[in-house]
This record gives sequence, C-alpha cells and structure tokens, in this order.
Amino acid sequence: MVQSQLRMNSKKPIILYGSYGYTGQLIAKECKRKNLNVILAGRKESALQNQSNATGYPFHVVDMDNEQGLKSLLSKGALVIHCAGPFQYTAERMVAACLEANTHYTDITGEHQVFEMLSGYNSKAIEKGIMIMPGTGFDVVPSDCLALHLKNRLPTATHLQLAFTMSKGGLSRGTARSTVEGLGGGSLIRKDGKLIPILLGEKVLEINFGPFTTLAMNIPWGDISTAWHSTHIPNIEVYMGVSKNMIRGAKLSKYVNWLLRKKWVKEFIKKKIDQRPSGPNDEVRTAGKSYLWGKVWNAHGRQCVSTLETTNGYTLTAQTSVLISEKILNGDFKIGFQTPASAFGADFILLAEHTNRMDH
Repeated sequence: MVQSQLRMNSKKPIILYGSYGYTGQLIAKECKRKNLNVILAGRKESALQNQSNATGYPFHVVDMDNEQGLKSLLSKGALVIHCAGPFQYTAERMVAACLEANTHYTDITGEHQVFEMLSGYNSKAIEKGIMIMPGTGFDVVPSDCLALHLKNRLPTATHLQLAFTMSKGGLSRGTARSTVEGLGGGSLIRKDGKLIPILLGEKVLEINFGPFTTLAMNIPWGDISTAWHSTHIPNIEVYMGVSKNMIRGAKLSKYVNWLLRKKWVKEFIKKKIDQRPSGPNDEVRTAGKSYLWGKVWNAHGRQCVSTLETTNGYTLTAQTSVLISEKILNGDFKIGFQTPASAFGADFILLAEHTNRMDH
C-alpha cells in the first residue's frame, strides 16, 4: 500500500513554503538547476509573484493559520520543504497539515526544541506512511552524518562531542531571528540520555579542525536531539568555533539572561536584524567553507576522531535539502520520524559537492 502511494506521490511537485526567504530562494534555484517540479508558497503574494517571474515556477498564497488552505496546498505535493521559521512556532502547524494531506514533511531547522517535539509524531507518521524529517540543511545533515560515522567506527561509544565553525559568511536574517528566540536560555547537553541545562560559556574546548585550531563553546545545537536518535549515544555535547571575546560575553550573559528573555527585548533585536542584508552575497557564500569535528569515546577510554570539510552552510542547505527531496520523490525514504543519517546513512553527506571526510 505504501509503495503504490509512493509511485503516485513521485509525480507530484515539491511544495517550497517560505520560498522567498534567503534560504528558500537558494533552494528554489537549486531545484531549478535540477529541473525539479516546484510550487512556491508562503503568505506574501508580491514576493511570490516576483519569485515566480524569476523562476517560472507557479505559486500559491496561504497563511499558516489557514489550516484548510494549508492542507489543500500540501495535498498537491509529494513533500514540503518548510523554510518559514522560527520553526518552534511554525513546525507543528505544518506537520499537522502534512499528516492530514499525507504529504512528507521536511524543514531546514536547527532548533533542538523542534526535533524533540516532532519526534513525538513518529507513530502518527508511520500510520500515514509518511516521513517527518526536520533538519535537512546545514542544520543538521553534516553533523548528523558525522555522528553516525563515528558511532560506526566505535559501536561501543558512550560519549560524543561535535563542533563546527565557518571561514566566511555570517547569518541570514531568518537564522539570526531564530537565534534571538534562544537568548537568555543558556546552553544544553545530553547526559545519560537526558537534556541537562548548563550556563553558556561553561564548557569550552580547543579544537583542531584540520587546517586550523580554534576555541569552541558549547551551544544548544540540534544535534543534542538528532545525534541521540541517530546513534543512541547517551552523552552528547555540541560546540561552535568562537573568539575569546565571545566566550567572555557568554559568561557575562548570565547576569542579564532575565532581561534577554523578555519578549520586548527580543522584538527590539529582531527589528534591528531586519534592517540588515538578507544574508551573505554570492561571492562570500562561494568563498566560504564549513568545518566540522567529532570525537567519540567509550568506557574503556578508546576514542575516534573524524573531521568534515564542506561548503558554506547556506549553499550546503540548498544542496542537501534538494538531495533529500529527490530521494523522497524516488521512493527512497523511511516512514516515521527520521534524521538525515537514520534515513540515508552516514555517507549521505558525501553526496554534497566539495565535501571531504577524514578519520584521524
């Protein structure tokens, strides 16, 4: 029954919701490059019309608050690539509509809250014969695949540390706005299978990414959820390359976390973000690289280290989200809640252009 539904869905287009945002536009261009069938979607008609004129893709205007309209849109597609964050506010509505429409759900989030929340829809997705896969971009495809690769190298691993940094780029407006939502919340690690809050700046490592060594600070990245699902390693920490000043600022933030949690403060910061460029320009993005590092060890002290070098995070997001969409269209997926590595394996990231993995 599922297989016959797959054949039917494979003829349907990709629904790209939030297509006119910075990352959505990159994904639309990648879909066009691969001659994929896409319906652009979102709530801003003028932005969709302009994007449709540029790409030749049809568009559909619908607000996420319109449950029936969203279901009607999704029923036209085999899957959705959901790009309209912050996802902690939008993912649940989109997933609910996907379940009603029997449409596969993907998004480009890196928010750990979303991974934790959407994992609770596993049984409903299995009943419907669809896949739910958040995190189909830089957050968290390369790190998730690196985590599973390390688990495969050391099946008895009890501890996992992951880290990433970028050579050039900066954040898009959408990513920066999503980051603001986490201000005042500190950091998180997974310890003995449970998420444990810690102070931001409490855990710092010096990490050799290969071409260079830099300081890295613990952050509440999506892998504290996804790597747990992919590897079942009970102790997980994630780090981001930072400067000494950023570490100093993070340690001082504990004194103002109460203020950073205020809604009006976050809204003020988001208004400032909206005055910035939408994201890195093509030249910066093309020149930029992303570096990832991972380490596992077991109870006997045996350890393995691997690194990954790939393209700028936004370029990679366009590549991997579309690669995953192509797999779904071809009937290559697992039903239920999945991570990129749990569905497609540790080597999936190597399909992305200019990606190299090294074992140390």
